[in-house]
Amino acid sequence: MHDITRALGDKVSEQEIERELSSYLNVYRVSLDTAKRSIVKKHGGNPATLAVGVSKTLRELVPGEQSVNLLVRIVSVNEKDVTVEGETKRILYGILGDPTTTIPFTAWEPLPMTLAKGDIVRVQNAYSKEYRGQVQVNFGFRTVVAKEAADALPEYKPGTGAPYLGKPTPVRVVDLREGASNVQVTARILSVERREVEVDGTPKAVFSGILADETGKTQFSAWKDFGLADGEVIRIDGAYVKSWRGIPQISFDERATITRLKPDLLPPLDVLSASPRMWIEDLAERGGAADVTVRGILIDLREGSGLVYRCPECRRVLRKGVCRLHGEVKGEPDLRVKAVLDDGSGALTAVFDRELTEALLDKTLDACIEAARDAMSTDVVRDELADVLVAQPIEVRGDVTSDDYGLMMIVASAKMLKVDVQTEAREMLEGLEGSA
Repeated sequence: MHDITRALGDKVSEQEIERELSSYLNVYRVSLDTAKRSIVKKHGGNPATLAVGVSKTLRELVPGEQSVNLLVRIVSVNEKDVTVEGETKRILYGILGDPTTTIPFTAWEPLPMTLAKGDIVRVQNAYSKEYRGQVQVNFGFRTVVAKEAADALPEYKPGTGAPYLGKPTPVRVVDLREGASNVQVTARILSVERREVEVDGTPKAVFSGILADETGKTQFSAWKDFGLADGEVIRIDGAYVKSWRGIPQISFDERATITRLKPDLLPPLDVLSASPRMWIEDLAERGGAADVTVRGILIDLREGSGLVYRCPECRRVLRKGVCRLHGEVKGEPDLRVKAVLDDGSGALTAVFDRELTEALLDKTLDACIEAARDAMSTDVVRDELADVLVAQPIEVRGDVTSDDYGLMMIVASAKMLKVDVQTEAREMLEGLEGSA
């Protein structure tokens, strides 16, 4: 109701708003968002000023949120000119603060008021990104900013609160989902390496690698030097989850705490380094995974399988000798397979590189080129691959990513099977149902 009152000002009494809201919700059975917009529009207000996102504190923000509402103090604000798509535009940038923390912000569109240090503002429909290892708030064309009373928000005082508000939520690696924040993960570090990125022209260290528990593996990025080492078992409190091409990944910074645990709390390094077997249905629900094994039937070969020619500049596959970026070029021969793999629960596209394709076909690239020359068509190689692979059971291992076209595995290793995968799948599912 406060959103409606704020959008209408003093035009309508709180009693009238409460009565109309109750009518829309209980009589007409519309959603809360629809009810709020209808009331504001009915009384001549602008529905765009209503909050449609999720209200959060600054410390609860994670990268990749598309619509969040904030009540914040302007800690600092500056102007600068930037070039966007060849045009110069003026933007605002600075620091926002609330009782939990401070975070950088950028306003990419003109605001209806002048902001000054100390102003309290209510921000609706902002979005967040990760910039140089830190969460940043962005104001876009959908963002609405309005000033509030000076006493609407206490000041942020560093060092007076916990790294995150509330107790972290324990999460297993297999249950990681993009957008989760303030999570607790207990895992063994399989590998870690230090690399440098530039932040405002100054080198900054980031530590990345792979960690795992009994349920799976995930990549991680640590934006602070916690002294992490290969093989140790740690508990991370206050991490957040983002994703790369659908694969959930753990990130943590100075807000997180790291606790070293007994080495025998988790299985040893060699056990956790193994690739867990997963169902495609579970991979689709999760959005992808790192280093997993899938068993299924290769039910079809996609276009572009077999003998292909690549651009020597960008390695894209040529279409009739033409690269979409570099035009007509002399292509370099390569072998690949893009196959549809079905395990009974779902399907994904499995991509095999030259080395794996040669092994599956038991024929070298040179032999394939010779066969295509004799037949005067590259279709002969694709047809031979189809004879060898289609309708055959196979086990593949690799990273599974996701996009608008579905799941895709870049296959790291593969082996043909002699088992009946469909029967095996039914038996496993029946066993799970019987134990439920």
